[in-house]
Amino acid sequence: MAKKKQEENKKPVDPNIKGLKAEVVEQRIDDTLVQNYMPYAMSAIMSRAIPEIDGFKPSHRKLLFTMYKMGLLTGARTKCANIVGQTMRLNPHGDLAIYDTLVRLSKGYQALLAPFIDSKGNFGKTYSRDMAYAASRYTEAKLSAVCAEIFSDIDKDTVDFVDNYDSTMQEPTLLPTTFPNVLVSANMGIAVGMASNICGFNLDEVCRTAIEYINDNNCDLTETLKAPDFPTGGELLYNAADLETIYNTGRGSIKVRAKWRYVKDGNLIEITEIPYSTTAEAIIDKVAELIKSNRIKEINDMRDETDLSGLKLTIELKRGVEPEKLMAKLMKHTPMMDSFSCNFNILIAGVPRVMGVREILEEWTAWRVECVKRRVFNQMQKKKEKLHLLRGLQKILLDIDKAIAIIRATEEETEVIPNLMIGFGIDELQAEYVAEIKLRNINKEYILKRTEETTDLEKDIEDLDATLKSSRRINSIIIKELKEVSSKYAQERKTQIVYEDEVVHYDTQEHIEDYAVNIFMSREGYFKKITPLSLRMGGEQKYKENDGAFLAFDSMNKNDLLVFSDRQQVYKARVSDFEDTKASNLGTYLPTVLEMDEGENAIYVLDPGDYKNHILFFFENGKTARVELSGYETKLNRKKLTGAYSDKSKVHTIMPLYEDLEIVVFSSDQRALIFNTALLAPKTTRNTQGVQVISLKKGRTMTSALSLDKTHITEPSRYRVRAIPAAGAMLKPEDKGEEQLTMLIEE
Repeated sequence: MAKKKQEENKKPVDPNIKGLKAEVVEQRIDDTLVQNYMPYAMSAIMSRAIPEIDGFKPSHRKLLFTMYKMGLLTGARTKCANIVGQTMRLNPHGDLAIYDTLVRLSKGYQALLAPFIDSKGNFGKTYSRDMAYAASRYTEAKLSAVCAEIFSDIDKDTVDFVDNYDSTMQEPTLLPTTFPNVLVSANMGIAVGMASNICGFNLDEVCRTAIEYINDNNCDLTETLKAPDFPTGGELLYNAADLETIYNTGRGSIKVRAKWRYVKDGNLIEITEIPYSTTAEAIIDKVAELIKSNRIKEINDMRDETDLSGLKLTIELKRGVEPEKLMAKLMKHTPMMDSFSCNFNILIAGVPRVMGVREILEEWTAWRVECVKRRVFNQMQKKKEKLHLLRGLQKILLDIDKAIAIIRATEEETEVIPNLMIGFGIDELQAEYVAEIKLRNINKEYILKRTEETTDLEKDIEDLDATLKSSRRINSIIIKELKEVSSKYAQERKTQIVYEDEVVHYDTQEHIEDYAVNIFMSREGYFKKITPLSLRMGGEQKYKENDGAFLAFDSMNKNDLLVFSDRQQVYKARVSDFEDTKASNLGTYLPTVLEMDEGENAIYVLDPGDYKNHILFFFENGKTARVELSGYETKLNRKKLTGAYSDKSKVHTIMPLYEDLEIVVFSSDQRALIFNTALLAPKTTRNTQGVQVISLKKGRTMTSALSLDKTHITEPSRYRVRAIPAAGAMLKPEDKGEEQLTMLIEE
């Protein structure tokens, strides 16, 4: 009774019982993160998202090993539902997660250059977002032929085995691939705080590169490993510098574009291969968006004609359209040309490392050497065991009759082995082997044949031992296996390499009509592009309630525009990106069109021309920055630049500067100061704080700035200074005017 009462006292107290209070235990948030979140993060990194040196994630390895144990390497296909169910013995996740893995590794899905699963049925396609795969009960699969290289000698102690999650069976920690599968199979994974994105390379090129590397660690990788290869084909734009960066660091990006042909009969463009990182639906959606926004007018129709023969997107052209020029525009504005970002993050001995191709080959070679050594050692041990047994048999050969007599004279079965050991001076294993020989084989001929093997075994053991001690021999074995893999499974490149001198560049700007326009921007950020003819014919400018004119200047349809926001960002656009409108329209709301951040507003628009001039920023703290417009010119067609100007003080006026002139700045205490912009040194740094122009008392600010010719000042000499900073002079009543209170600038 006392013991039972003690056990009841140990039971946890239910906090909901009336009259009792739950005990609240305080814990620091950083302790909670370490105890709860860190184990999850480590699990995601090591057990889910990041591949290891054999090129597989745990989910891949468990699935393939299950199929291997099911006899699907040489047997017939079986239902995928059966495979998924069997895999749950190693991978305790939902059947859908396992089936997703199976689909990606399949030949039908076309996500890998060397697929590991020979599939039958509808497995969807990697290049289609909407083409769903069939349920696992309808599809069938087996291991593909290349898996013979994945599981080669797995039963010869080449890799370690560990217990599965419930310790009912064992599974390999790695698969002993005879080729660098980590470079052949494309792999992507997102863990916690890190990710991995490995592009695939052609199997034959990888094998030849590995051979070259083993022979010479300092070999030129680019001679044999030309460039990445993708299952969806396409054309890779070769850039030697970018590839060298990827090969050396494991990071970088590759540009891949769609492959197309022009069909004169029908005036069609057929796209048959697309970049690996996009889908057919994404391309069609983007083209439809461009047509709807009137940015592409050369297309009558676009349709997806993909069938059993493969991908085909058909574009129906309008009469007179040049296919090359249209495709140049589509490559620029749609995912028909896309970048694949490389991040070769691989688990090495449980530690994630971002490595270049050379470092990956170094790690794979070291790991493969260990696998081969373990296999050779295993073979040698088995031969030694057999030799040991045969040497015991040799001793029996000396007197077979004696052995028979010992067995016959032994009264108890358990005494047979000890008596043989004593009678012939052999150990227990040898005695057991002799005792198990069938009666029909106890003759000189049989025993002589068996013992003749000892000479061959001794030679084999000596040879295997020499192999273990010779790195040259081990390397020769690896090279031989690589050559065999290359000869059996080599395929032509799917992604064609296009070199710089073969690329025909089309400037889409050349095909945009150029004409004079008038640009208007309202205080709230509404933008209008109006032709001079429409402006003359049109009436009064229309604005929203409480909105009004802010900027007005002349430009050309092919010119660039810089749109500055109130968050120190500048958005780059072209005048041609906006449709011609009329004065009676409200215009285009810039924050929406330029996809500005939430709550961000446009405060100024500028035509930078040839980027040879300057721009002035006037800040409330009395400073002014003169920045060269070349700082906003980018070779890459970037649409947004951060750090467009200083964030140390609020900007109140932005002004283009084409030549030095006199500027009037006004302060909140009714002071004015006139200075020449030649006193401001030009800066190339966009977010420079500028120099102090007007000295301000505490609590005072600079309120506005205008060129002298746009003010009502009648006596400039009163306010003019030769050096800055200066305090300025108090404004006379007659020098005050509406112009100095507005920021409307007409260029």
